[in-house]
Amino acid sequence: MDDHLLGHLRDGLAHRYEQLEESRSLGVPLATTRRFFEIEGLDLGGLLALELFTTIIPLALLGFGWISDFSPTLSFGDLLIRQLRLDGTLAQEVRDLFGSGASLESSWTVIGLASFLVWGIPMSSQVAKTFARAWRRERFPLLKEAFRGAAWFVMFLGAHVASLAITEGQVESFTDLLLNVVSLVPLFVMWSLTPAVLIRNGGVAPKHLMWSGVVGVVLDGIIIRWITRLLLPALMRGWIGFGPIGVTMAIMTWCTIVAALWVVTACMAAVIWERYAPADTVVSQQDTVHEPRRGSR
Repeated sequence: MDDHLLGHLRDGLAHRYEQLEESRSLGVPLATTRRFFEIEGLDLGGLLALELFTTIIPLALLGFGWISDFSPTLSFGDLLIRQLRLDGTLAQEVRDLFGSGASLESSWTVIGLASFLVWGIPMSSQVAKTFARAWRRERFPLLKEAFRGAAWFVMFLGAHVASLAITEGQVESFTDLLLNVVSLVPLFVMWSLTPAVLIRNGGVAPKHLMWSGVVGVVLDGIIIRWITRLLLPALMRGWIGFGPIGVTMAIMTWCTIVAALWVVTACMAAVIWERYAPADTVVSQQDTVHEPRRGSR
């Protein structure tokens, strides 16, 4: 190795240590904000929102149809109306938008269900790209990333189904409060494992990955639930004059907010992990601030 290349490597390593010290000297909110804009979080969130809208919403509809035994009288809209406590014209718009469970039966086939599950792989790949940038890691090769993304997507669906099975989110008694707390456990496990699944060498310093779980629970488990219950109805009422398309736009706006919080989750989890993991471990695992060109591998 020539002296020029060796000097370049030393300079790069020294720069990473400087970056780490600078990040550690900032408060977590400020360091997270800087990381968010460093990785072009708005662009990542926008793409993720579109894929979230085209993946999770159809799967939620199919899941409701199966649970309701494809009832001709029950509608996913009725579930939203009850959960969000909608009434009047808005409730009718939501009910008309989704139709009955029976209308979904034709999509409940091996091919139909598989198509939506496969569509979840690009979404999970986008999540992997987000975490790789936020944690400053080189991404996996395309096929390996797709496989790991599919595994993460299954883990994501399982965690949220388990969380919803424990509680629907209502808090009307002390028992409901306890169930809501317990329902956060699957989300904590899922977000704690997310870096290990999605990013290269994501399992190093494993005891500190719990911070990813804590951040995921706060943002994905608590704040998103709060936003869903308070902000989504307000968004729907704001768009009510546009009829069913207004409800759709409100749901798309909700997906955008959720996607942005996922990007923040990746950034904040990385920032906190870097504060507690040994400095040598952090620096040795980082690639560059910018994502490497995929075609160069």
